[in-house]
Amino acid sequence: MRVLVGGGTGFVGTALTQLLKARGHEVTLVSRKPGPGRITWEELTSSGLPPCDAAVNLAGENILNPLRRWNEAFQKEVLNSRLTTTQILTQAITKAQQPPQAWVLVTGVAYYQPSLTAEYDEDSPGGNFDFFSNLVTKWEAAARLPGNATRQVVVRSGVVLGRGGGAISHMLLPFRLGLGGPIGSGQQFFPWIHIGDLAGILTLALEANHVQGVLNGVAPASTTTNAEFAQSLGAVLGRPAFIPLPSPVVQAVFGKDRAIMLLEGQKVVPRRTLASGYKYSFPELRAALQEIVA
Repeated sequence: MRVLVGGGTGFVGTALTQLLKARGHEVTLVSRKPGPGRITWEELTSSGLPPCDAAVNLAGENILNPLRRWNEAFQKEVLNSRLTTTQILTQAITKAQQPPQAWVLVTGVAYYQPSLTAEYDEDSPGGNFDFFSNLVTKWEAAARLPGNATRQVVVRSGVVLGRGGGAISHMLLPFRLGLGGPIGSGQQFFPWIHIGDLAGILTLALEANHVQGVLNGVAPASTTTNAEFAQSLGAVLGRPAFIPLPSPVVQAVFGKDRAIMLLEGQKVVPRRTLASGYKYSFPELRAALQEIVA
């Protein structure tokens, strides 16, 4: 199968590309810079879709980049990096003489409203209560294709845990120094997924004709709270993990709107993902963390 991967040079894109190639698929990346096995977004806009059997978009500016202030300019970048790339791919697929069989988009569980009590599956409502939920709504809308020649899948991902990048890369040093602990109250849910499983779910979505619609990209045991996550990471590293990161500090670093992503959370279950037949490699948090820090 020939797969076109938008934003394929990032953390998730690299893992997905390795898995697809290991399964015998041919991968072309869409990125800002030209290179072997790549096309640029400009080329995609001007020349249209290259011959491919499936397409997936992972592109998007890192929302939780602590080096960027949460101001109007950065909010625009976060929005445009997701919407524009998705629109470019959607238009290219719509205009293609031979459209791909599958079109997969990765968004986020920020679609669901943070709650200490509610449980969300793929059919739960959401998408209209703050900047991030509205972003997911617009993002998923930008991916919708007219007609049904191409199978469409949206994977709403939780926090991606893996070696050499993602959320864990910022946490390891303080935790190794014994300075780790829960964020804010620690009572908020922490929906997570191992990068190997996110790549696996995306591969299933690209390969399997029966998979369509929304899948939650979270582990089955991702009903973990932030405090439980901190305890597990500390235990795996053999370090104490009880120094909380107070809410005012998080808000000072990230800005109040963006701090919500860390201080509040959702209990998300992958009901449709499990029903699709996907078998998780890392369903439990402790095993996932052990593999990452080994």
